[in-house]
Amino acid sequence: MVNRILTFLNKEFNGVNEAALLLGGFAFASQLLGLVRDRTIAHIVGAGPILDVYYAAFRIPDFLYLSIASLASITVLMPFIMDKMNSKEEGMAKAKAFMNNVFSAYMLFMICISVLIGIFMPVIAKVIAPGFSEAQMTLLVMTSRIMLFSPIFIGLSNLIGTITQLYKNFFIFSLSPIFYNIGILFGIIYLYQYLGVYGLALGVILGALMHFIVQVPIVISHGFFPRFVSKIAWLEIWKVVKQSLPRTLALSCNSLAFIALIAMASELKEGSISLFTFSYNLQSVPVGIIGISYAVAAFPVLVKSFSAKDIGNFISHITSAARSIIFWSLPVIALIVVLRAQIVRVVLGSDTFSWIDTRLTAAAAALFVLSLATQSLVLLFVRGYYASGNTKKPLLINVSSSLATIIFAYLLIYIFKAYPQILINLEILLRVKDVPGTIMLALPMAYALGSLLNFILIWVMFQKDFLHNKSSKISKTFIQSIIGAFVMGIVAYLALSLFDDVFVISTGLGIFLQGFFAGIIGISFGVLALAWMRNQELIDIVDVLSHKFWRSRVLAPEQKEL
Repeated sequence: MVNRILTFLNKEFNGVNEAALLLGGFAFASQLLGLVRDRTIAHIVGAGPILDVYYAAFRIPDFLYLSIASLASITVLMPFIMDKMNSKEEGMAKAKAFMNNVFSAYMLFMICISVLIGIFMPVIAKVIAPGFSEAQMTLLVMTSRIMLFSPIFIGLSNLIGTITQLYKNFFIFSLSPIFYNIGILFGIIYLYQYLGVYGLALGVILGALMHFIVQVPIVISHGFFPRFVSKIAWLEIWKVVKQSLPRTLALSCNSLAFIALIAMASELKEGSISLFTFSYNLQSVPVGIIGISYAVAAFPVLVKSFSAKDIGNFISHITSAARSIIFWSLPVIALIVVLRAQIVRVVLGSDTFSWIDTRLTAAAAALFVLSLATQSLVLLFVRGYYASGNTKKPLLINVSSSLATIIFAYLLIYIFKAYPQILINLEILLRVKDVPGTIMLALPMAYALGSLLNFILIWVMFQKDFLHNKSSKISKTFIQSIIGAFVMGIVAYLALSLFDDVFVISTGLGIFLQGFFAGIIGISFGVLALAWMRNQELIDIVDVLSHKFWRSRVLAPEQKEL
């Protein structure tokens, strides 16, 4: 049975759309469980001071994971290991020695830095959440210390995940994030009732441990499980670090920007961190399904094309993937903005998570999702630069946009306080006029503006370096997708009003049915509009769906964040 599953996943893919659809399927399954996790914690814990502590406690372990553990990422390690294995003399022994070196250096760094951070956590906690009360600060320090174990296990999982994917055990690797969420759910459902927020933290540790353990038997069966060595070949480690450093610095900048936003949220109304995080997690679902899937699917083809100096093919695949991202993103933006209240209520709504929480989270999610297309396109263009060997430009652009996001947040909070009419106009636009705590909407708005700036900068540079104004097809797709998204949004909005009298929208089932049927009708009219315009992306997707795209072989993406 296992062999049949692995064979099912190991065939070469014929196009970026096929690989992206397969990756999108895996991402959807993982994100769906993530939504179950969020609904469970919203129902059991509820948006408030305890959940604020829990989400704030993630920030330093997450930064540690991105800044240290990501140095030994799969995309960086795999070429080194394959190069060792392909060497004529003792290739396998060299590959195993290399893994032992990376494992030893990783454990040494992670343990030492984790201990240091644990010692100075009382100081660091005041930076993460300056608005917390003394009781919350005490909980934050201890919860963060507990969670420091999670980046160690997730990093180890990604490390041995290199071997899992090297031997094409994609199915096993794709199970890791599922087990991670199962561990977190165990902490929410069972441990929280006995240990409070510490139980939530222990659930994260359990999930991270399961993320790692699920791959261990496969790695041992290949005789590749790393062991600690006292004499580390530091020259080899430096080569790995040098290769992955730009990507790691870019991820670290994103994490620092998010820490700054969380710090600002801690000084606003209680529960702001929770609602901000819930809305961010919701917008991460389409980013993971669309943006990451197409960026990861396109990367191997881009590397191959650039290595072969086939710039025409390189540009063709970039533009094709960009058009597909636009094709999917703009209609999704329209639907989420229109159906935001229904989506949030179905995913998170309960007696603990009130209608006021729902409305504010929905408004924040709408602002976040406005950056769906720009976030997804940035992921693609960054991969394009990486494929060409240029890692400096995307790093500089990312640093600039991360800094801009923090500045935007400070400015927007100041503007909303100094000129309340501007905030009132935003409240009216997003239908949260009578909801307290709307000033937190400055944070997702700042994030969206930072993402837009990031896209503009990288688009200008990418145009200059590669496309040379060969983007007419992208413009055509953009115009057609805008029209299709507009049709979907308008029809879905009108359908919502129509179904007000059909379903009992005071119940969860009624809200779901109202949003579901309104969305289906909106999508149907949008697809008809795209078909009438003879949209090429729609034709391509129909063609891909008519083939057995699930037989594609792809390199699954590693854990992006904790």
